[in-house]
Amino acid sequence: MNNKEFTSELSRRLGYTIKDTSELIASLLSDMTQQLQEGNAISVQSFGTFEVKKKAERITINPTKLRMLVPPKLVLTYRPSTALKDKFK
Repeated sequence: MNNKEFTSELSRRLGYTIKDTSELIASLLSDMTQQLQEGNAISVQSFGTFEVKKKAERITINPTKLRMLVPPKLVLTYRPSTALKDKFK
């Protein structure tokens, strides 16, 4: 399902126009992005948790045996809820 199909289906279920639904989704994603940028975790009941974690600095070795230092970075992680995991068993 792509973004257009998702927006159409959601607008049909909610009884909103596609434009209003599109604005609602954009607002939701914007707020979620802002919260994640501030370092807050987002938990959605029966779906899962999104959070930003810091990956430590590490040393890698490429195929030519050259050692490289990979700097620390922030990564977005998602951990599904147990209710969602159970639906896929």
